[in-house]
Amino acid sequence: MIRQNRTLDFGSGFYTTTNREQAVSFAGKVTERRENGSPHISIYEIAEMEELKNKFKLLVFPEANEEWLDFVYANRGGNYQGEQFDMVFGPVANDTIYRTFVAYEEGILTKEETIARLKVKKLYNQMTFTTEEALAQLHYIGQLDIGEESK
Repeated sequence: MIRQNRTLDFGSGFYTTTNREQAVSFAGKVTERRENGSPHISIYEIAEMEELKNKFKLLVFPEANEEWLDFVYANRGGNYQGEQFDMVFGPVANDTIYRTFVAYEEGILTKEETIARLKVKKLYNQMTFTTEEALAQLHYIGQLDIGEESK
């Protein structure tokens, strides 16, 4: 299991996305938080989903639904005790839905209201590799310096 020092949507692991805009935004935030360096994104290749399904234990959320919300809520709270997976794929609770998610966490919105609001948002994806074996499936292609693009 890959360990982290904070609780994230899909638990501990190595997080990736297929969405360039999301990768650029996150790289800028990380660089700003560290207060040094220049932002860049790393580029990887991975096998097709069908091939991965035959080798690994996968959890796939095609959309932000009740199952996804429960999973993310438990992981963010550090309370997930369910089945463990090698890879988790699905929507990311990014900055555009942060307020909605916080309102749910604080009990302001019900689960149904939260899901209804999420369905009208443009949700990016994330792929989390939670084991060393799963992480070994990523093949590093290179990196792209994004500099000013991340601002």
